[in-house]
Amino acid sequence: MRSSILTFCVAAAVIAGGCSRDAAPAGDTAATPDAEAAAPVTEYDSLSYAQPDQVRIEDLALELAVDFDNKQLAGSATYQLDWIDPDATQLVLDTRDLTIEKVVGERSDDKWVDLKFDLAEPDERLGSKLTIQAPQQPERIRVTYETSPEASGLQWLTPAMTEGGEQPFMFSQSQQIHARSWVPLQDTPRVRFTYTAHVTSPEDAMVLMSADNDPKAERDGDYSFKMPQAIPSYLLAIAAGDLVFEPINERSGVWAEPAMVEKAAAEFADTGKMIDATEAMYGPYRWERYDMLVLPPSFPYGGMENPRLSFITPTVIVGDGSLVSLIAHELAHSWSGNLVTFSSPKDQWLNEGITTYVENRIVESLYGKERADMEFVIARNELRETIGEMEPQAQSLAIRPDVQVKAGDTLTAVAYDKGAWFMQFLEQRFGREAFDEYLRGYFDHFAFQSIPTTTFVEYTQKNLLDKYPGKVTEAELDEWVYGTGIPDSAPETESPRMDAVDTARKAWLDAGTLPEASVTEAWTTQEWVHFLEGMPETLTTEQLAALDAAYEFTGTPNGEIAMRWYPLAVRSGYGEANDEIAAFLKKIGRRKLIMPTYEALVKTPEGLALAESTFAEARPGYHPITTGSVEAVIAEAKGEDAAPVRD
Repeated sequence: MRSSILTFCVAAAVIAGGCSRDAAPAGDTAATPDAEAAAPVTEYDSLSYAQPDQVRIEDLALELAVDFDNKQLAGSATYQLDWIDPDATQLVLDTRDLTIEKVVGERSDDKWVDLKFDLAEPDERLGSKLTIQAPQQPERIRVTYETSPEASGLQWLTPAMTEGGEQPFMFSQSQQIHARSWVPLQDTPRVRFTYTAHVTSPEDAMVLMSADNDPKAERDGDYSFKMPQAIPSYLLAIAAGDLVFEPINERSGVWAEPAMVEKAAAEFADTGKMIDATEAMYGPYRWERYDMLVLPPSFPYGGMENPRLSFITPTVIVGDGSLVSLIAHELAHSWSGNLVTFSSPKDQWLNEGITTYVENRIVESLYGKERADMEFVIARNELRETIGEMEPQAQSLAIRPDVQVKAGDTLTAVAYDKGAWFMQFLEQRFGREAFDEYLRGYFDHFAFQSIPTTTFVEYTQKNLLDKYPGKVTEAELDEWVYGTGIPDSAPETESPRMDAVDTARKAWLDAGTLPEASVTEAWTTQEWVHFLEGMPETLTTEQLAALDAAYEFTGTPNGEIAMRWYPLAVRSGYGEANDEIAAFLKKIGRRKLIMPTYEALVKTPEGLALAESTFAEARPGYHPITTGSVEAVIAEAKGEDAAPVRD
């Protein structure tokens, strides 16, 4: 998951999942489940009750019915199982707020028989452990169930919350551990499975999944899907609504509501070129099609890398293609994350850091080194400013195997930007040709596997350090992976265009001289972001009014600019922006874009009042993850205890 080109580290937010910096629900993560307390530290996932060392799901068959009126999915999940331990007698699954109606197992004579099961009392964060007694080790087990209307991994939108305003909409967000709220699963990246699904819905709803969606499918309320490549549970995805398809090329296109689809396809027109460029560097795209689903504005993240069908926020469709690095990021996950997956929350950087590096290489290939460097500069400036405020273990790319931590401890901008910085460090030390050969080999070697950082280090030692002695020492490798802060060996990235922005900003702050319109008219989103990010903590209202008169920041349709302008306006007491601030917060549900403004608002009594009144109106259109984050910020400002945000 990705937050477009840019980082904004929210001090009160701890990332709980996703490919995106947007994926950061506030609050810490769950305590270790007792059942897993003795698991080997190298393969331990503290966010799952599953016991994949005993039995693993190999294939999942779903039968689901979409019920918009009751905001529920109902049906069954059938598991093809690999019993690893000959003495195992139980299948343990993760669930959250599911009603389990029946569990059956298939006997050797093909008859299905009832199995005893126990659904434990819910843990506030992890949900309920479902323990199925299966002493005969059946090859297949089926669970019949229904979801809760409050399922944390599903959002149900009324017609008024959609672009078209006529039909309801539903979509999932399974990462980090929300898949268990709509399918009982071994909800851990340690387990990968293939799946099929048969889904029924109202006839006017098009249903899509992270599977083989047919661009020519008839909208008839009866849909079948197949995902032949094995995926982890967090990549299981579903959506239903008034959706149509617009092709980009023969293997890529856009699904969206009718009013949005042509704009989206035009904005993402380079997607086919991105696929070609990535294949040239890192090997074949192994998922057949790469399509994108543009979701309503309530989607809490920038993007979600669901295989074959990336979920995309509409906030990156700004008309000039300046934010399409988000598409490059989600596409890059087809190699880093989806193909080679981290095996525990400690290793999130394996997904996000390598992906962010590949994203930047795609941007460079299509749009030039100058733009790629600008995006690196923005991200790294932010990281330099914030990394020192993090807890020491949160500054490390990975946590050593013998240290037990909460998931959020490793899921900050460090996973993205320090991880990408590390990859660039290796590239520069070994040379791009050798490094590309190594990275391509890494994707091939570990394809469709989930690995820990220790495996990455072993592979890198053998295929880079040992192969090209004298380039990087083991101590340097160790410092990058397990050390705190930013290593002294970190390569610097220079950007003359960003330097010019710095000069223009300084001239205005020193003498009140705004840059010539002929200069700023050529600025991209990246330059405007850099211009605003370099401003002092506060400005005078006169200064803000001058900027607003010149550049019309208040009311901007560009969320990347809005998320920086509005907090500055709030901190500086620029009340003229309040109406547009409220309108922005009501329209957008993407966490990355709105949380900085909420956090600025709650610091004063007047701002807190505006935050509360705005949130009251916006709440029905927010995803549960976004709702929890805003609630936590408001509660903290009022000195109250908020309900923990679900990971």
